[in-house]
Amino acid sequence: MLYFLITFGVFALVIFAMAIGYIVQRKTIAGSCGGLGSIGVEKACDCPDPCESRKKKMAKEEARRQMLEENRII
Repeated sequence: MLYFLITFGVFALVIFAMAIGYIVQRKTIAGSCGGLGSIGVEKACDCPDPCESRKKKMAKEEARRQMLEENRII
């Protein structure tokens, strides 16, 4: 039980220190390598010709967007 309490205390201190660091710096947490944008990828699916499942998802999203646009109250 003592190990659990010590471990819990250490984790709580680390989380508290991270929260203080965020409050002081006002900087969001970011990866060390810069993510996909640093290698020139604009989006997660950067394929010139998407696969069939991706095409279905895109068509579904477009249909939903059009439906919302048609049913919008002005």
